[in-house]
Amino acid sequence: MNITSWKDRITVDAQKCGGRPCIRGMRIRVVDILDLLASGLTQKQILEELPDLEHEDIEAALRYASMRFDHPVIAA
Repeated sequence: MNITSWKDRITVDAQKCGGRPCIRGMRIRVVDILDLLASGLTQKQILEELPDLEHEDIEAALRYASMRFDHPVIAA
């Protein structure tokens, strides 16, 4: 998955989910996917639980989280 394609899968709409990042305009938040992964579900299990999701959506959520936390650290 290239950078452009994962960014296209993450949407933010003030009228949905309080403006939190979601997957492809659906009401499935990025944080929901991350929470499911953190609780131990596999990607396959998540796709079974949320059949509207695609494998690339899970990758996009992970890439989004990575980009949000990757910032320069200034050492004093």
